[in-house]
Order: sequence, then C-alpha cells, then structure tokens
Amino acid sequence: MIGIIGKKLGMTQLFNDAGQQIPCTVIEAEPNTVLAVTDTSRLKALQLGTGEQRTRRASTKGEKKSPKGRRATTAEIGHAKKAGLEAAPRTIRSVRLDEPGNAKAEIPTHAVGDRIDVTIFAPGETVKVTGTTKGRGFQGVVKRWGFGGGPNTHGNTKHRRPGSIGPGTDPSRVIKGKKMPGHYGAERHTQIGLRVEKVDAERNLVYVRGAVPGPTNGIVVVRKQG
Repeated sequence: MIGIIGKKLGMTQLFNDAGQQIPCTVIEAEPNTVLAVTDTSRLKALQLGTGEQRTRRASTKGEKKSPKGRRATTAEIGHAKKAGLEAAPRTIRSVRLDEPGNAKAEIPTHAVGDRIDVTIFAPGETVKVTGTTKGRGFQGVVKRWGFGGGPNTHGNTKHRRPGSIGPGTDPSRVIKGKKMPGHYGAERHTQIGLRVEKVDAERNLVYVRGAVPGPTNGIVVVRKQG
C-alpha cells in the first residue's frame, strides 16, 4: 500500500476522549515527489524522493562557495528533472503498492511528478514504520542477546562471558548462527501494527501510537498496513 518518507522527531503524549494518556511518536513527513513508477505483472511500486542535495560549488569570482561535502551526480540531477525537480532529492525510497497477501486491495495510480503528503493517512488507520535501529557498536552476549551471565560470587570469574560455544568431539566446530558477541544495532527494522492517532497536515506531522525504530531525526518510511 501507499507510504511516505518521513523523519522521526521524537516522542510525546496525547489524551483521547476518555482521558487516557497515549504515548506517540511524532514523524515529520514533508510532501514526497514520485520519481519513478514501476508497473509490471510482478511488481507495482513507486520511487519517492524528499529533501534536496547540493548540486555544485560556485567557482566564479564574487560568488559564495558552498560548504564542502557530497554533491549530487549528473545522473541524479537528470533523474530528478524528469519529475520536475530542480535539485536531486536527499533521500530516495521505494514503496511497494501491491503488498503480498493483499490481492483484493485497491492499488492507487500515480504518475511521475505527483506529490504525496500526510493526508494519505487518517486517524485510526494501522501503519507499519520501517527505519534503521540505533547503532550500539560491538557488544557482548548479555546486551546483544540477553544472556543471563554467570554467578557474581563463589569465585566465579566469567560474569558476562558466553561460556562454551560448542562440543569438541562432535561436531568439532561452532554451529552456524551461534549467538556470540558482535556488532549490535544499525539494522533495518519494521514495526507493525501501529495506530495513527493524529494527522497535522499544516505542519506535515503524523502522530503514531507507540515507538518506532531509529534515533531522533532518523529517516523512516511510514506505510499503510492491511
């Protein structure tokens, strides 16, 4: 189903008609531009873009030079111009329209250059939010996998260690998928079953019940569910 690219601003709280306190995540989703449309028998999807990239650094005398950093390539600028944009989008994501399992759902039609804003959502709808979780670097098994650890007394010296990782006789190797220390976080995660509590079209805000993956100002994709 249709979705939109947004930015996680943080969490707040709302109160419903019954006076109940509802924790909500505030997502800012400025109008997205449709950059490309895929319509085949196997896939129906939209490529959305938001934000702007720097295009070049001024070189003529008298002009103020822009800060150094990554700039859009010629191909990116040309791709954006087909959708009527002057600058290449900073963020590009693909949103699938024909979700598997929803064959009976009506597939919306869009053309290159169309604008999609937060009005596609309504309070009470169920959405799913995809983002990148917070990166936590290299972590041990207690934090990464929730191991209980060893005793803290009676001479024990292996408080937070994983212990044995495999028998020596058979199979004489470490089984694939063994939970061990390693890089934790910074992974793509989709939180499903979130309820839209409020839509502020004037400020391009969507209030979603509960928490969503990622840090403050992290990029997320909000899609309708079901």
